Amino acid sequence: MDAQTQPQVKTRRRWIRWGAFAVLILLAGAAAYAYVYELSAVSTDDATINADTVAVMAKVPAYVQALSVDDNATVKQGQMLLQLDPRDYQLAVDAAQAALDAAQSKLAAAHAEVVVAAADIAQAHDAELAADAQSKLATDIMNRRLRLNDLSISAETRDTAQADADAAAAAHSAARMKVAGAQANKALVQAQVATAEVAVAQAKVSLDQAQLNLSYTKITAAVDGTVANRTVVAGNYVEPGQLLLSLVPTQLYVIANFKETQLAGIAVGQKARVTIDALGRSLPAHVDSIQRGSGSVFALLPPENATGNFVKVVQRLPVKLLFDAPPDALKRLAPGMSVEVTMESVAHGD
Repeated sequence: MDAQTQPQVKTRRRWIRWGAFAVLILLAGAAAYAYVYELSAVSTDDATINADTVAVMAKVPAYVQALSVDDNATVKQGQMLLQLDPRDYQLAVDAAQAALDAAQSKLAAAHAEVVVAAADIAQAHDAELAADAQSKLATDIMNRRLRLNDLSISAETRDTAQADADAAAAAHSAARMKVAGAQANKALVQAQVATAEVAVAQAKVSLDQAQLNLSYTKITAAVDGTVANRTVVAGNYVEPGQLLLSLVPTQLYVIANFKETQLAGIAVGQKARVTIDALGRSLPAHVDSIQRGSGSVFALLPPENATGNFVKVVQRLPVKLLFDAPPDALKRLAPGMSVEVTMESVAHGD
């Protein structure tokens, strides 16, 4: 190396040393900033992914005729999941329909009898009017004959007139009784109509119930989601209330149990980062709500601090966070996964 190139080499080495020193300073600053941020950041690893899972249960007892989905299958709302054997329930619908038809026929016959009863009343009333007129005529004849001189009319004639008047009065009385009987019969028939109407209403209810039970043999998805926890196969006999499978909806959320001492730095709408242990990556989210009550309050046996020795324990309150990531980014997430939640900025209370 000649004397001319030596100063250039020294200058280059000096710049390399200064550059390396500057890089070390930047790295140290970044590490210090990250350390300070970690100390001040509000975070917790007591958090899991959750979903409002839908439990699919049988409503009627029957054999599983066909299973239309498999484990972890993606389904749409209204899609067929299971078909139960519908034959018994179809027969029940047919029987209920026949009972309804019979009840409606009886109701129609009762209505017809009301019309007949009304006609009988009109006929009896006409007969009563005729008997009344005949009675009045017979009474007038009798009275005229009784007013005549005893020498001009025989006792036999007077007795005949009296008998005719009595017979006409009796016929009039009988006609009135027929009117009353026809009216009573109409009231009875109207009661039969009311009874027939109740029978029709009951038959309709029975038919509706039979049709509803028949509809329960087709089990469809209530929401969009994924099949999980399937416990049924084709050919199984299922009972009402038996869990068949679960549907995990596409809408997932996070429940993070923050310490009560951390809540001052958390507010609704605040941004957060959710680190998923299973994926080794983080997704954006925001605070949806904060539960008004710690987890211990809703325990089966909540603590009673008014008795015994008291030891103060920092409580945790569930905070619900919703993902801000697109749906495609949530496909590999599942309820129960452990996550770590870190708030991106500290909220300032009032």
